[in-house]
Amino acid sequence: MELQVGVKILLRNKAGKCLLVRRSLDKYPDASGSWDIAGGRIEPGTALIDNLKREVKEETSLDLDSTEEIRLIGAQDILRVPGKHVVRLTYTGLAAEGEVELDKEENIEFRWLSIDEIKEMPDLCVYLKELLDKGGL
Repeated sequence: MELQVGVKILLRNKAGKCLLVRRSLDKYPDASGSWDIAGGRIEPGTALIDNLKREVKEETSLDLDSTEEIRLIGAQDILRVPGKHVVRLTYTGLAAEGEVELDKEENIEFRWLSIDEIKEMPDLCVYLKELLDKGGL
């Protein structure tokens, strides 16, 4: 069985809104909901937070405001693909000032939303929904 680790972040702006991205179903046809938070797989041998910074930059062109503000809020097992075990680590943190510029291969749309608005989003990633339902955010 192949083990992969993914890092995701519920990125907040100064107004307290959170960034959601809509995944490209061309690239991710088997995604469990098209709206999710920024992140991706880690590069083994690289620190988790460094991977998180890289993924945020690649997907949104944003920088993390401060690594001191980053907090782990959840660890989940993803076992839906035969032969693969993915561990998803989800964090919260602040985005530095700047404009979102999406990598359109990965994500086709973005929105800054409150937690309540996110809870109402249709087609939300099941793993993000699970964290929201547990009240960990």
